[in-house]
Amino acid sequence: MTTSAPLIELSGIERVFYLGDSEVHALHQLDLAIAAGEYVAVMGPSGSGKSTLLNLLGLLDHPNSGTYRLEGRDVTTLTLEEQARVRRERIGFVFQSFHLVPRLTAAENIALPMILAGIAPAERKARVAQALDDYGLTNRADHRPNQLSGGQRQRVAIARATIMQPAVLLADEPTGNLDRATGEDVMRLLEELNGQGVTLIVVTHDAALGARARRQLRMEDGELRHDSARQ
Repeated sequence: MTTSAPLIELSGIERVFYLGDSEVHALHQLDLAIAAGEYVAVMGPSGSGKSTLLNLLGLLDHPNSGTYRLEGRDVTTLTLEEQARVRRERIGFVFQSFHLVPRLTAAENIALPMILAGIAPAERKARVAQALDDYGLTNRADHRPNQLSGGQRQRVAIARATIMQPAVLLADEPTGNLDRATGEDVMRLLEELNGQGVTLIVVTHDAALGARARRQLRMEDGELRHDSARQ
């Protein structure tokens, strides 16, 4: 899928880490364009740069050089406060270890991005109720994470990630802590969101999981070595 204006466009991205006297090029001269609505899997061995790429896409890390444009806007030039707003409103995250706030209930975890965004309590309540219903969590609304199964925790995490209706959803090994059947349910949820138009980018070690995506990217030594869209 190609469009004249990609949702995500990386040009000449370099990310270097310094370990003692040595330089580690986590990403090297990376060029990448992803259109709105794509379903992309990022694969590769440990240390290949795929997690660094995901962190850059999520504005959790910054390149040493190069340009990252999101929805046509150069986000590498934004202030930290502006980047935080973009991250909160346009990017959703789903992590392997859920990253839920332990002291908050399922409903409160889902509401958290809206609280940070200053959305009015009445609207928050309505949107959380809808999300709990959509993800089959209504009877778990008042449960804290330690009272939920792994699958329920990941559904809460997905609800929280999508409550602001982001343009892109970044999933880092989203089934890594789940059994196969539960992992299948979680992937089906993510793929349904993609079917509704959310751009889905999944980092995975699992070749079978990666094969589900319509586009596969393979990273090695900080470089994009294979892009199925170019074949």
